[in-house]
Amino acid sequence: MLSLKARITILFTAITAGLLLSFAFLIYYTSEKNREREFYNLLYNEALTKANLFLDAKVNEKTLQVIYKQNRELINEVEAAIYDDNFVLLYHDDVKTDVVKEDVEMLQTILNNEILEFYIDEWQVVGLKYTYNNQGFLVTAAGFDEYGYNKLSSLGKTLATALIAAVFLVFLIGILFSKQALSPIFRMNEQIKKITAANLHLRLKIENNKDELNALAQSFNSMLDRLENSFDSQKQFVSNISHELRTPLAAIISELEITASKERKKSAYKKAIKDALNDANKLAKLSNSLLDLAKASYDPSEIHFKKIRVDEILMESMMQVKNSNQNYKIQIEFEQEFDEEFQMSVSGNEYLLKVAFSNLIDNACKFSEDHESFVSINILNNGISLDFWDNGIGISKKDINQIFTPFYRGKNKKFTEGHGIGLHLTQKIINLHRGQIHVKSTKNVGTSFKVFLPFSFKMED
Repeated sequence: MLSLKARITILFTAITAGLLLSFAFLIYYTSEKNREREFYNLLYNEALTKANLFLDAKVNEKTLQVIYKQNRELINEVEAAIYDDNFVLLYHDDVKTDVVKEDVEMLQTILNNEILEFYIDEWQVVGLKYTYNNQGFLVTAAGFDEYGYNKLSSLGKTLATALIAAVFLVFLIGILFSKQALSPIFRMNEQIKKITAANLHLRLKIENNKDELNALAQSFNSMLDRLENSFDSQKQFVSNISHELRTPLAAIISELEITASKERKKSAYKKAIKDALNDANKLAKLSNSLLDLAKASYDPSEIHFKKIRVDEILMESMMQVKNSNQNYKIQIEFEQEFDEEFQMSVSGNEYLLKVAFSNLIDNACKFSEDHESFVSINILNNGISLDFWDNGIGISKKDINQIFTPFYRGKNKKFTEGHGIGLHLTQKIINLHRGQIHVKSTKNVGTSFKVFLPFSFKMED
């Protein structure tokens, strides 16, 4: 497989050679046509001259033939013949050679057309109608343009030599041109080779010019920025997961090791099993949250979206939360009545939206002393607005800016257990649906999460 440099050189040479060949052909073709036209004009003039000498000047036939034969020894003399309008031969320079060999059909054609031009092998022939004393005559003249053909041959050799030399020169220039044109790519390639997972901070050098290669370098650097952020997030994510998994696993192992270290009462075994089961449930809940987070992190084009009813998803989320916590109280209010089904429908993923709503309802109940949460639904012109609020402990100003950060838990972590994944997961799901989520909170008064979901949106490529 040829390199890009070689392909550019060959393409550049081929295009230039094609253009040069076209110009050379055009020059040769034009020169040939000019030679042909000039010689036809010469034949025409020779035919008129011979007719004038024979008919008007009354020059003797033998004298004209002698002049013809003498000239022929030095140059390619034009051979002429004169006929009357009855096609009777009146004069011929050399009947023995007679290149044209005029016949009745040819003479009739000349008579009809008054002038005729054609080739006999490489000899050019002109036939014309000549009028003298109101009587019509037919004159033919034939000749071989040796001088013209020699000039044309010399021109062809010159053009061929020049073309070969020009193509060779263009090939050398093409090598230099391709090397110069691809030098920025070679430099970029050398820089890219230095970038590895260990030094993702390196970037391609951006030039001041605004050409396509500069745009490519900027796009590549932007991709590296995203990769670096992804790597950093992944490292942080793995670190946080390890920490979150280590705690319940260590508790289960310690509890079981202590229980198994010596014989104990039945109640102690039951307590150990209950504690281990509680920690195992925490692990299961954490694993489910991590799986949901992974699903919400997919490329939007890989997630199935369809038309779903928000009120139905909300009711299912409420029942799911209440089934897990019988003492939770949840109230749903509709700000206005709706007549059509489309007013409560959005384009979305049923499973993910159910996870997001369940997290918001569960949070509101967890952080309220009465374990009560409220949800209101409002239909707007371009989408649906949902408000999840509670009368709980609230969130401090310091923590409210971090609540969507994965694995972050503020001061209220002492109030109830959790892993700091739920709100980050919820934000990802809402963003995935091209929606918006905002939070307002007052300490010891309550917290409100306002969610907006558009009726429809275009998926990104």
